[in-house]
Order: sequence, then C-alpha cells, then structure tokens
Amino acid sequence: MEGLVTLIVVLIIAIFVLRSIVHIVPEYQRLVVFSFGKFQGIRGPGLVLLLPPPIQFVAQRVDLREFFVEIPQQTCITKDNAPISIDFLIYQKVLEPRDSFLNIQNFRTAIQGIATTTLRAVIGNILLDDVLAKREQINEDLRVKLDEITHRWGVKVTNVEIKELTPPRDVQEAMNRQLTAERTRRAVVTEAEGKKTSAILVADGAKQAAILEAEGARQAAILRAEGFALAISKINESAMVASGNTMTLQYLDALKQLGASPSTKFIIPTEFAALAAPLAVLVRGDGEQKK
Repeated sequence: MEGLVTLIVVLIIAIFVLRSIVHIVPEYQRLVVFSFGKFQGIRGPGLVLLLPPPIQFVAQRVDLREFFVEIPQQTCITKDNAPISIDFLIYQKVLEPRDSFLNIQNFRTAIQGIATTTLRAVIGNILLDDVLAKREQINEDLRVKLDEITHRWGVKVTNVEIKELTPPRDVQEAMNRQLTAERTRRAVVTEAEGKKTSAILVADGAKQAAILEAEGARQAAILRAEGFALAISKINESAMVASGNTMTLQYLDALKQLGASPSTKFIIPTEFAALAAPLAVLVRGDGEQKK
C-alpha cells in the first residue's frame, strides 16, 4: 500500500516537472522566460523546453493578436465650452512582448486610463461644430497621441473608432431644426426646378408649333403664288400664239353685232382696211379651192 502511494506521488511530481519543462506555444503567443528572477528571453512558437523551476520559469504568456479596448462614454468640454459625450474603441496589438511585461504592470488597464485623458486633451482643442463634422480627423489624432505613449510599452495602436457622439440637448434641438429647414429648402428648390423645367418645355413646344404653323403658311403662300404665276404665264402664251385671222374674225363679229342695232349710222374704223386685207386673202383662197 505504501509503495502505491509513493508511486502516485512520484508520478504527480514527474507530471509537474514535465509540465514545467515542456511547453507547446501557439503561433500567436510568446513566453516571457525568467531565470532566478532575471529576464532570460522570449520563447516560442512551437515546442519549448525549459529547465525546471527555479532555474527557469515562465513569467507570462503574451498574446500577439490584435485586440480592442472599449472606452466607456466620457464627457468632454470642447474649445467653445460645450459639453459633449463620446465613447470609442481602441484597436491595438503587442509588438514587443518583453516591453509589454517589463515596462508596464498591466498595459491593458494603463491604455484604458491614458485614453480618457488623451480624449479630453484632443476634444478641448476643437470647436463643437468641428467635433461633430470631423470624426475621422479626431480618430486619427487620438491614434497618433495614444501610439506615442504606448510605443514604450511595446504596444502598437492600430486604429481608433468613435462609436457615438452625444451633443447637449439644446444643440441636438438646434441640429434638428436646421435639418428640417434644410429638407424644406431642398423640397422647395426641387419643386421650383420642376416648374421651371415644365415651363421651358411648354414654351419650347409652343415655339415649335408656331414655327411649324408659320412654315406651313409660307409654303401655302408660295404654292399659291407659283400657281397664279403659272396661270398668267399660260394666258400670255395663249395670247402670243393667237393668229391674225382669229383677231379679224372677232372684229367682224363685233361689226355684225353693231349692224344689227337700229342705229342708222355706221362708223368704220380706219383699221378696217388693214383687217379686211387678210380677210380678202382668205376668201380668195377658198374660192380657188372650190374651182
């Protein structure tokens, strides 16, 4: 029985010694190793073999992955003495495991504390309107100032993101009124632009209609004038080709109508001889044809 107890004790001691000697370190972790209270070095990743304590021992496992610290809502005073509440996140990662363990007792708590004072310093140099409008610039300013401090702790601040900005109630009400006025202005401008566009389209349509109507009237007038000119031309051509015989016959017909009147006087115009000559030629020609 005593032998079994001794065996169990030996096994427990062996397991304890083995665990203190053999260490399996993940890729994202490092071991801070001390020897007789003196910093020995950084070990890992992979399989790490150490001498049993107190010759060598692991003081801490340091995680190299990026992590974030949430800073609860802080009330700050802007350059124009306006209170504003801000909460934000700080993203960071350990670059030097040795410094993060030897130069600061708890760098996570220290970063959270230094972040609040840095935030107040940054916001205190900015007007309220700029705080509300320049969030990205504030994020960058905070990141740079925090990184300057955490650099000596072996910690890199990779990013700072403001989650929420809460201005005073009166400022919120003024912002809401301004937003409502801006929306009303945009609606009025949009409506005016629509009416302007509609009026332009109507005027342009009326203009095009008037142009088409005038063009149609002009074309009709041109066609009427061309038709009238063509008729006059045809009349002139007909008058030009009328023969002397035709004129003589028309003249004799007129004399016949005069002779039928009861008047006892006849007026023979002097042009009658000239008109009768072609008639006589015509009569002789007919007589010869009959013979």
